[in-house]
Amino acid sequence: MSSPPRPSLNALRAFEMTARKGTFSEAADALAVTHGAISRHIRTLEDLLGVVLLTRNAHGTKLTPEGARLAAGLSRAFALIQESIDEVRPRSLELSCSASIMMQWLLPRLARLHSNFPTMELGLRTGHGPIDFAQEGVSVAIRLDSIEPPPGIVPIPLTNEWIGAICSPDYLAASGVREVSDLSRERLLATKTRPHVWAEWYSSIQQAPAESLEMEFFEHFYLLIQAAKVGLGFACVPRMLVQAELESGALVAPFGFIKGPAKLVLWISPSAQMRPDTAELEKWIREEMADS
Repeated sequence: MSSPPRPSLNALRAFEMTARKGTFSEAADALAVTHGAISRHIRTLEDLLGVVLLTRNAHGTKLTPEGARLAAGLSRAFALIQESIDEVRPRSLELSCSASIMMQWLLPRLARLHSNFPTMELGLRTGHGPIDFAQEGVSVAIRLDSIEPPPGIVPIPLTNEWIGAICSPDYLAASGVREVSDLSRERLLATKTRPHVWAEWYSSIQQAPAESLEMEFFEHFYLLIQAAKVGLGFACVPRMLVQAELESGALVAPFGFIKGPAKLVLWISPSAQMRPDTAELEKWIREEMADS
């Protein structure tokens, strides 16, 4: 008795990606194929299985119960395939961290890392949110402890975040700020990615902010730091991001830094956990952050 025909791997991949992305267009972009190819693969798969896997509407697609079950199984299967490939194929470690940590903390230390581990191959990626290790190919990620880790990943504590108000020396001299209460009349700079840092700082120093504070928002901490350097106002930032500027005198922290509520942690993908270079990178990050 002949076995029933099996779906093609391309059709299964097209369906799994569509289920994850929600639209044919996004799935096509992710797989570098056309919208029509995705549609044909899924139609062929539905005809072969004899079930409707998803419904189409103006806003994208919606999985049927059968489609949801198949998508969940395929996601696990493709993740296992990727992990198995990663385990046997030597490749560079891929480190993910926020753009601000990358620019302000990691890059200035990268030459030292290369000097300590000349054979380590390290790729760098920016990101500050959740990660799908199998799909994104990330080996190690630095994240805030408030971000939900991938399933099965135990976050490794790195350091507490110390935060403080900073500005340029000229701005401080012109402002006449001497006490924390003086900040209520100043322009405060904040970041859209961490809009509550000022509130966290005030809470940490056990002082209440003024009822109305003038805030100007920037997309990332590294833009915020540059804005403070050119005299646009006071910014509240993690100390680790401005060490070089404080040492050079480009920025000052009139009230110092205090331990805030946030912590940095390290996530390590299952496929990278047993690699010797992962252990070396983890140790190096720990040591560098201990001095930050």
